[in-house]
Amino acid sequence: MKRVGFLLKVRPDKIDEYKKHHEAVWPEMLDALQRTGWHNYSLFMREDGLLFGYFEAEESFEASLAGMDKEEINARWQAFMEPYFESMTGRADENMLSLEEVFHLD
Repeated sequence: MKRVGFLLKVRPDKIDEYKKHHEAVWPEMLDALQRTGWHNYSLFMREDGLLFGYFEAEESFEASLAGMDKEEINARWQAFMEPYFESMTGRADENMLSLEEVFHLD
């Protein structure tokens, strides 16, 4: 497994709405994430909307993104979520800023 961390920025005026949508992620989207190798996936948000995501990829960040790119439900979810993010061109999953892992304690 490859540990992956990434950043995105939620618009401050959309934070509460964004959180509500993530309390009830579409079941088809959850299935697609599991099918394409996203494990132990968590999102953390700072008060100003800075979002840190973490997941464990079966292969790599790129392979997990490529798998989701083939899922029709992902295209619908990304279009639905697009208005919630700031400073983006295109879909949120295309704008995830991958972070380098510099330390891990097992």
